[in-house]
Amino acid sequence: MTHVLVIGAYGSAGVAVADRLVSHVGDDIDRLTLVDDGDPAGGLCILRGCMPSKELLSAAGHHYQARHDHRLVGETPAMDLDAVVETKDEHISNFAAHRRAAVEKMAEQDGVKLVRERARFVGERRVQAGDHEFDPDYVVVATGSSQFVPDLPGIDDVEYLTSADVLDATALPESGVVMGFGYIGLELVPYLAEAGVDLTVVEHDERPLDEADPVFGDEILDIYREEFGVEVRTDVYEDRIEQTDEGVRLHLDDGSSIDAESLFLFTGRKPNVGGLNLDAAGITPEGEWVDATMHAKGADGVFVVGDANGREPILHVAKEQGFVAADNVLAAIHDEAFEEYHNVHHHVIFSGATVYPYARVGHSAASAADAGIDHVVVSREARDDGVFKTKATLRGLARLVVGTDGTVLGYQGLHYHADVMAKTMQVTVEMGLDVREIPDRAYHPTTPEILDSLFRNASAELDD
Repeated sequence: MTHVLVIGAYGSAGVAVADRLVSHVGDDIDRLTLVDDGDPAGGLCILRGCMPSKELLSAAGHHYQARHDHRLVGETPAMDLDAVVETKDEHISNFAAHRRAAVEKMAEQDGVKLVRERARFVGERRVQAGDHEFDPDYVVVATGSSQFVPDLPGIDDVEYLTSADVLDATALPESGVVMGFGYIGLELVPYLAEAGVDLTVVEHDERPLDEADPVFGDEILDIYREEFGVEVRTDVYEDRIEQTDEGVRLHLDDGSSIDAESLFLFTGRKPNVGGLNLDAAGITPEGEWVDATMHAKGADGVFVVGDANGREPILHVAKEQGFVAADNVLAAIHDEAFEEYHNVHHHVIFSGATVYPYARVGHSAASAADAGIDHVVVSREARDDGVFKTKATLRGLARLVVGTDGTVLGYQGLHYHADVMAKTMQVTVEMGLDVREIPDRAYHPTTPEILDSLFRNASAELDD
């Protein structure tokens, strides 16, 4: 009797595991138990992550474009935060209901059980969920992530707003200081700026976007400062913070300080495994405690996927890891070798209020050089593209990295529609296409010139 138990079955990674395994129930698997105590259930991405944030960013994008289009006259309408949140809640409720229905439909199958309780280990592969105790052969943990709060002196004594708070805010402060300028900060800062908050951002490095070639980080700094009116302090670290009569005062390591009405804490996420009692399963969640097969080191039969393993907390990665873990459960049942998960780098940040998203697929110029790959690099400014001129979105640039044998190695874009183009470029990179053999218009039709120019320029560079 083979029994598989999934903890966190409503999340994106957990659903991917369950969806892959459910067709094997009654054959390779005798019992599949899905456990999740979410209330409301639906998974982090749907309820508090990428989907609700895009609802807010959509409003900010419309507001930004109305402000910047010289063909529109009169005062720019204010953002109605009540309407923004109400619309977000309505859509998210529908998305979550769809997710719940999908999981509950699986549970209608013979051999599949859904348990709506919080789960924890009480022994090696022994799991307690409410009044139930299970001894499954395989456990897949997909419990997502939670807010990371840095160990900063004074942080426990001040009030702050997290990304989750911003998603529900129908009123915002007049001014704010932002800690955290990674994915979360890059997306939410323009929203807050368009909503009327006077912002100062603390950036530890010379520029944001660590994964990007420097020109992209420099460009996004210019966009945020010039287009959104955000002050970004670079090359400084937080030293301590204190509450004041007017709000908060953040002291920096260069001796300066920033006063604002509120602190926005966008300092990232951490694996949500604190309540699982992993010690009982023989698991120590430190370092690289989950290997590339999604197997938890030191715990036979336990796999950890998605944000919970801390390897790469990105939605599409969580799903792909879920599929790999499910396949490896089946491999274990048949005493076969495990598959490792190695994804093509594919990230999209909905920066610039979604008007100027950043995307990277495959190698950047820097990573190709670090890997010792002979390559050429071609770039194109958005302002030179006719489509962007007609859409009045002239900021940004795109870059293509191509091996000297013609193989497309990577793409970066910080421009309108970069998010859409990323999917096309992911296929191009994964297939290892030769840039000289890519047919005309093998890309998204709304952005023809920028990719066409990159392909043609790269081909010309190789011919020289």
